[in-house]
Amino acid sequence: MKANLHIQAAVRNGITYLKQSYYTPPFKVANITEDKKAGPLHLMLMCSSPGVLEGDDYHAKIHVEANSHLHLHTQSYQRLFPMQQGAKQQTEVYLQKGATFIYIPHPVVPHKESAFTALNKIYLQGNNRLIWGDLLTCGRKLNGERFDFVKYHNITEVYWQGRLFIKENLLAQPGIVNLHTLGQWEGFSHQASLIILDKPETIGHLYEPVNTWLQQQPDISFGISAPSDAVFIIRILGNRAEPLFHCLKEIAGLTINKSTPLMDHVN
Repeated sequence: MKANLHIQAAVRNGITYLKQSYYTPPFKVANITEDKKAGPLHLMLMCSSPGVLEGDDYHAKIHVEANSHLHLHTQSYQRLFPMQQGAKQQTEVYLQKGATFIYIPHPVVPHKESAFTALNKIYLQGNNRLIWGDLLTCGRKLNGERFDFVKYHNITEVYWQGRLFIKENLLAQPGIVNLHTLGQWEGFSHQASLIILDKPETIGHLYEPVNTWLQQQPDISFGISAPSDAVFIIRILGNRAEPLFHCLKEIAGLTINKSTPLMDHVN
């Protein structure tokens, strides 16, 4: 199935609203903003398909106009079903000056013999805030499927004024590379990553609280890198999807509202 999605958010009187949207099956977009006067716009990306199927080709374009604040949510876990040739997805995000975009999707569950490639391109114009997450599981762990998928390839490129600024290249091929070895997943079954881009003064105050909080979380291993004074990237390994998903959301919450402390534990 070939499917397209287009979302355009704009701001009016300090309130971000859905200026335009277009989608084809199986996509659907719902406005789930609770406080209509708070400013940010919360949209949920819904999908009528049970998951990504053989030959699926998804294309999404998201435009966030100047000084807008868009938070895009997902409805549920993304399942990748068995395939012969594979499936792919391409996402383009355009942030005008002063725009904020937050996207922390539910975990991806690759079924046995699935093959999936995703290419994400994010274009910034300046003074932007970006929070971009990704969480990959080993598969249907309770069904005895651990790393039985063929390939999961997720490329994320961030451009600032047309110049490549960040590139994340996650390639997992269990049949070719042993993911349990040193430098790979090292015995863990789930991996999460989070890109946070903000003003240097904001990033500088976030590093220590995030690092301290993550050290308190049980049964995970993590690393934080800072490729520039305006960005840091977090990678977390664990054995359960929900705790890692909550980790990403808690860290994002601290970035959004710096007066709100991180929770003492993950539910």
